[in-house]
Amino acid sequence: MITEPSAPNPGGRRSQWLAYYQPRLRISEIGKLAAIGDGIAWIEGLPSAAMDQILRFENGSEALVFHLGSRRIGGILLGQEDGLAAGAAAHLTGRRLDIGVGDGFLGRVVDPLGNPLDGGAQPQFSRRRPLEVSSPPITARDFVRRPLLSGSKMVDTMIPIGKGQRQLIIGDAGTGKSSLAMDTIIAQKGSDVLCVYVLISQKRSAVVSTIETLRRAHVLDISCVVVAEATTTPGLKFLAPFAGCALAEEWMWSGRDVLVVYDDLTTHARAYRELSLLLRRPPGREAYPGDIFYLHARLLERSTCLAARYGSGSMTALPIVETEQGEIAAYIPTNLISITDGQIYLDPALYARGFLPAIDITRSVSRIGGKAQLPAIKAEAGRMKLDFLQFLELEVFTRFGSRLEAGVDAKIRRGRLLRELLKQERLAPLSPEQQLAWLVAYNEGAFDALAGVAIQTRLASLLHKASAGCPGLAAGRDIWREAVAGWLQEAGDEPPA
Repeated sequence: MITEPSAPNPGGRRSQWLAYYQPRLRISEIGKLAAIGDGIAWIEGLPSAAMDQILRFENGSEALVFHLGSRRIGGILLGQEDGLAAGAAAHLTGRRLDIGVGDGFLGRVVDPLGNPLDGGAQPQFSRRRPLEVSSPPITARDFVRRPLLSGSKMVDTMIPIGKGQRQLIIGDAGTGKSSLAMDTIIAQKGSDVLCVYVLISQKRSAVVSTIETLRRAHVLDISCVVVAEATTTPGLKFLAPFAGCALAEEWMWSGRDVLVVYDDLTTHARAYRELSLLLRRPPGREAYPGDIFYLHARLLERSTCLAARYGSGSMTALPIVETEQGEIAAYIPTNLISITDGQIYLDPALYARGFLPAIDITRSVSRIGGKAQLPAIKAEAGRMKLDFLQFLELEVFTRFGSRLEAGVDAKIRRGRLLRELLKQERLAPLSPEQQLAWLVAYNEGAFDALAGVAIQTRLASLLHKASAGCPGLAAGRDIWREAVAGWLQEAGDEPPA
């Protein structure tokens, strides 16, 4: 066959093009589509095909090579145009799957291939990034030293998260996992943190609600939403978190801080199981393929904090996983617990009792974030988690109606007060100054004489005053103590003793 000229056309004129023209043979492979269905294409031929290469069919449809067999190769459809049927010719494109990246995706809603879903024009980008790349090497990583504030009283004080950390959000359906992730994104308003929210196999109503919530909170302009709806093909559901990770990686390697939420990896694992079974791979535990652990490990290992010589960027991951009947020892949850740097467990029993967010502090842990916690908040929180855990153990004795020692009774009353203070409405994250204000007031005994509704009334008044103006996190504790006393007095309350 005749090919294009072997040298570039320097001037653009036809005569110059002819001067460089050299006819030669070109050998190409042509495959044949043998079968198609359920988002899977089986192709015969194409012996040079490799994993993760893109195939193009004669009608313009594309597929990603996902299985190599002795007689056939299996591909997952990326886009199916009209008229694709068995017998269609297939060609190797020689390229791997990638996505456009850059600031043009901020404020946009896209699918895992980067195509707009919000009715706008194609997002502008200057370069593309592969969906699958190796995670940063150890030499390129740095220690987690900077805090990522979630706006949640329980998280920022007792389960802190650092920039570059991978913190799992785990719990049964309907316990507020997505709301906690949404609060964390809203808490980044006004900061230099960019956000990527990946919605995997969600209903369209849930997708629309999420986007509208981000828009009303004025954080959509610092976020990119990657959507693979429940009605889309399993191939796009599988690619969704990798697409979101690629978008976040571009900003991380540019020296910026990024927060990426994967909502959720349970449905992602199910999509991968569906693909694997359709491609006739041998099933393992719970019918998942044997490499399901490696799949999520290679995704989450890409989240890190880069060293200074690589720009000091960071990518913080908040993967969400769903449990059934509180069984955290199931296959996918245990896999993700072992991959991540800690977990935030939401308990359905706490949710049913109206304790929001329904975080079970006994089963939640952050293995890194304490090293990145704000010094002022860390000093005030101190032994708060340990004291709260001791209170939960002591409270069990009150069920027997026995007489308690004065010291034990004081600890129980103090613990119940703290539990009331830790309650927080969804979509109402606190600033670090507000966090420090209520911690100082609690430690100074400003709430000790109150109960029930009076606690929340005084707390709301204090947080309102703190949001209007405060000394700053670098101010000394005496200054903060005086400021808190003044705010409470202005609100008609007595200052802390």
